[in-house]
Amino acid sequence: MARLIDLSHQIVAGMTTYPGLPAPVIEDHLSFDDSHGTYAAGTEFQIGRISMVANTGTYLDTPAHRYRDGSDLADLELSKVAALPGIVIDPTEREVGPEAFKGADVAGRAVLIRTGWDRHWRTEAYGDPGHPCLTEDGARALVDAGAALVGIDSVNIDDTSSHSAGARPAHSRLLAAGIPVVEHLCLLNELPVENFEFFAVPVKIRGLATFPVRAFALAAQ
Repeated sequence: MARLIDLSHQIVAGMTTYPGLPAPVIEDHLSFDDSHGTYAAGTEFQIGRISMVANTGTYLDTPAHRYRDGSDLADLELSKVAALPGIVIDPTEREVGPEAFKGADVAGRAVLIRTGWDRHWRTEAYGDPGHPCLTEDGARALVDAGAALVGIDSVNIDDTSSHSAGARPAHSRLLAAGIPVVEHLCLLNELPVENFEFFAVPVKIRGLATFPVRAFALAAQ
């Protein structure tokens, strides 16, 4: 029997996902009390409203996040984000290069880079520019090897330190190849290295490039 493993952070009103981006606002559009004038006695409903940037919580990037002519959420095929065979990579360096994937069969798989950085979630340390990241050569190796999706449990898959000068080569390489990127994963420590399926399905929205997902894995017992 398979085991479900939740790999997503909660989205909570007022929280910071990425330093500098606004926090989500979660409120009532229609409260239980206000619904009493609409429904029969004893019947009540709540309708919520959320205002947030698309890069909130655990989210998926499509090519349109980086490229003006790239495919967006509405173009995303389920085969790219659901029931993908997964593999976990445990890098030994902060900057994850091709050597981290040497000998790993990543073709057609969701490649999840397990750094343990999610332990800093919702602390000042989480956004520290010294966070783990994927190098351009590492991204190129994954593209060349045929990875289907790449995820990481860090604040950004790219280097965001000052010496990066704003370049985002990992995003650029992966998204140019049509490989979705999932950032801000968590609890990858609960996954086996292999023998699991990965799911990270966003809402099907035209004109939006990035959106939160409920990322999870289905792993053999």
